[in-house]
Amino acid sequence: MFKKVVITTTIAGSLLLAPNVSEAALGDQTLYNGMKHSDVTELQNLLDSKGYFNYHTATGYFGSITESGVRSFQRSAGITVDGVVGPQTVKALNGGASVQSTSQSTSSYSGTVRHGDRGQQVSNLQSQLKDKGYYNYSVDGIFGSITKRAVMNFQSANGLTVDGIAGPQTFGALSGASTAAPSSSNDSSVASTSSVVTIAKQYIGVPYVWGGSTPSGFDCSGFLQYAYNKAGVSLPRTVASMWDATSSVSSPSVGDLVFFETYKPGPSHAGIYLGGGKFIHSSSSYGVTISSMDNSYWAPRYLGAKEV
Repeated sequence: MFKKVVITTTIAGSLLLAPNVSEAALGDQTLYNGMKHSDVTELQNLLDSKGYFNYHTATGYFGSITESGVRSFQRSAGITVDGVVGPQTVKALNGGASVQSTSQSTSSYSGTVRHGDRGQQVSNLQSQLKDKGYYNYSVDGIFGSITKRAVMNFQSANGLTVDGIAGPQTFGALSGASTAAPSSSNDSSVASTSSVVTIAKQYIGVPYVWGGSTPSGFDCSGFLQYAYNKAGVSLPRTVASMWDATSSVSSPSVGDLVFFETYKPGPSHAGIYLGGGKFIHSSSSYGVTISSMDNSYWAPRYLGAKEV
């Protein structure tokens, strides 16, 4: 697969190979962090083709990004995860091991991805989380703190172990497989929070109408009442009464209400928390839209979150 590169020098009549240069194809030498070689360039290109070196340029230098890609590949291939490219890893890269291709459905995924991983499996995870309303950022194939928080929110809402690691159980839940059920007292709330997010997103772009409570136009509380009613949950009509009728939580989970103080003291605006610091609401300026809780307008006006 790799071109043969031979650099020689004559010392006292002897022919010696220069260090870190291989005569053989990939797999006949071991590649590891700190090496710089044309074989590393081919390794990086091969990792990129399999979705484990996305958004990076092959440099021929085996650094931390390359090692992270190798580890992610090894983990998904079910081989020793050491970040070192030896014969076993080369065999897997060349199709000798059972490695999930980028086109394979994530519903059959049985590996594990976690904070620091990169590649197609992370992109698949982000896409599934995004479809379910837990991740509202670009799908970049990088498992960072935002992706981890989205995974934890999903795990919490689905009665899974909340560790921020996406393994077979989490992927199974994302694809609709049965999971460890939450306690019976939480069954209806889990179902409603999941469905209310899906329902609410269907109305993005609907204009703001003062007093509106139908898809032809919503005001703030009319939108919330309508979305939750469609999800089978009854809410009162005004933001203030919603505040009084719900239970405070220390931090919002997906599907909770988040409240703000705007034109008058006390709760006067609210939205549905989507995870990742985002919420969906009917804004007087933009209609039904998704906003960041951290922006300069909403952050100082935030009052708290409440569980429906």
